[in-house]
Amino acid sequence: MSAIGEAVALERNSHFQWPAIFGGAVAAAGVSFTLHAFASGIGLSVVSAAPSWRESSAVMWFVAGAYLIFVAIASFAVGGYVAGRMRAPLNVAPAEMEFRDGMHGLATWGLAIVMTALLALGIAATASSAAAPSGANTGASQSVAGENIIASELDELFRSERPATDLIYRRSEAARILLKSSSHNGVPNEDRRYLYAITAARTGLGPEEVQQRVDRVIAALAQELRRARIAAVIQAFFIAAALFIGAAVSWFAACEGGRDREQNVFHFWEWTPRRRA
Repeated sequence: MSAIGEAVALERNSHFQWPAIFGGAVAAAGVSFTLHAFASGIGLSVVSAAPSWRESSAVMWFVAGAYLIFVAIASFAVGGYVAGRMRAPLNVAPAEMEFRDGMHGLATWGLAIVMTALLALGIAATASSAAAPSGANTGASQSVAGENIIASELDELFRSERPATDLIYRRSEAARILLKSSSHNGVPNEDRRYLYAITAARTGLGPEEVQQRVDRVIAALAQELRRARIAAVIQAFFIAAALFIGAAVSWFAACEGGRDREQNVFHFWEWTPRRRA
């Protein structure tokens, strides 16, 4: 079958050519993963707010967000171009051809996001299982959230020279109470008194020392959780901005790939801007 006959058959079967879309999505996901791995090594990752909001400043949050937008531009430009360039040509009007190339870029953008989200969910599930403390299943599942967010505060609360016993449930219980410090009303007095009691039982400190320790941890944690909330809002804004920008970049990169496909133009084998086959 001639090339024109194959193009007509493809046009009749489907407007989308999924092998090109899948290839572009894989390329976009690969570039994104590589750049995010580099960012994790130099402290620019915004994958999780928990490790970053304690020591970083607002400037660091904005730098990490700007890097996230750069990653979206780079990865979706590559993915969109691959999808547009590798799509088979069709015998349609130039305007329709450009529109279909752009739609292939948009489909590549959506598929790359789905692939990245599934990969992130798998990594998060693995990390959650690894972070769960050993012991009974119930205690592990109850304490893993608090351990991931306020582990250092729990360490400070129960720090003692006494031999460590089964603290899994106590830590998870204290974590649930301490997380109330970010609420509008703060930690209720009844919960605060209960924290005094379990801290005294664990550490053996006197009433005044226990009260000072618990109050200090609650006050510090309220500030830390406020920073975490601000960091999460900034992170969500930059993620949304990066995704919207990535959609536009993928569309126009696919259109550029389609134009190069139709004109038999190659970019990668000479230093000159363009070379025609």
